[in-house]
Amino acid sequence: MPKRRNRTHSNEFRAEAVRQVRESGKPLSRMALELGVNYATLRSWVQQAESPPGERLTESERAELRRLRSEVRELRLEREILKKATAFFARHSK
Repeated sequence: MPKRRNRTHSNEFRAEAVRQVRESGKPLSRMALELGVNYATLRSWVQQAESPPGERLTESERAELRRLRSEVRELRLEREILKKATAFFARHSK
């Protein structure tokens, strides 16, 4: 079986492909076939074009976001435990 070669497309090609997708009204799968591009690749180009460049997260920001979300989950769990402990001791201290 022949090995597939990863192709790189220029930024101009990507921008033109996104423009054609937006203007044609055709399904993304059909446009991918017409352009000779993988469906998932074309979909990711369109999604990237739709999100403002300033709002994309870097890899370090993504890692920090994952860490912070994990920390928030842990803190919420600890808070719930403390609430229950407070209620328990309030009932039994009388």
